[in-house]
Amino acid sequence: MAPASMKPLFSALNRRDVEEAAAEVLQALTRQVRGLIRRGLDVILPPAAFDGGPQPMTSGYSPEAWMRIDFLDAPVCDACGLPFAYDQGPGARCVACMARPPRFQRARAACLYDDASRDLILKLKHADRPDLGPLFARWLARAGTDVLAEADLLVPVPLHRRRLFVRRYNQAAEIARPLARLCCRPYLPDALIRQRPTSIQGGKSGRGRRLNVKGAFVVPERRRARLKDARIVLIDDVLTTGATAEACAKALLAAGAASVDLLVVARVREHTA
Repeated sequence: MAPASMKPLFSALNRRDVEEAAAEVLQALTRQVRGLIRRGLDVILPPAAFDGGPQPMTSGYSPEAWMRIDFLDAPVCDACGLPFAYDQGPGARCVACMARPPRFQRARAACLYDDASRDLILKLKHADRPDLGPLFARWLARAGTDVLAEADLLVPVPLHRRRLFVRRYNQAAEIARPLARLCCRPYLPDALIRQRPTSIQGGKSGRGRRLNVKGAFVVPERRRARLKDARIVLIDDVLTTGATAEACAKALLAAGAASVDLLVVARVREHTA
């Protein structure tokens, strides 16, 4: 029989086990209920195409819009995800990444950032359309199979609290959260914070972008233990110069992460200096 002094400890442990088991059951029931509601709504209110085209079988793009998207498949640069014209072998890197290796280990993009993909991405970012997040999550689940298979944590690129207040949601988080559910990986939305506001990156040179986000990201003290030796997959919407992703990777690696990979919805066709 355990000493009387040990009984409170055993009681606490038993209670914790029960609470965790109850939480897991509740999450499973919630997922089932959401699935039933979603299927019921699809019958009552059939899904519409995000691009305004003919009605699709499920929520997403119309067939015509799908044909216009330039989805990326291998071969790509192992470091930045830039598409190659031909296969250069496993682990091949482009000239720019060999000359200046990024702080993140690997990057993968679902598609090119061009006229066909830009409108939908900007709708998520600026037009109050967080419902587009699950669509992009499915794209990333396909594009990032190799990096997701090795991931310990999924972390979205954060917004500063002022911009988050105005926008009301973080577009990277709206992609990362359903992606974590799809690939059964832990999701840690507050692993990084943007400790100071930064101006919009658009229109800046590569150097200007790097200076704009220099020192902008930090890992909260309470999250350092969780990140230690973890393989992180950073989630964002667009990869241009990689300045934001590199600043985030620098902060995560400084906090003890074993590696940082990057998954984005789209990337520009060429490197930007």
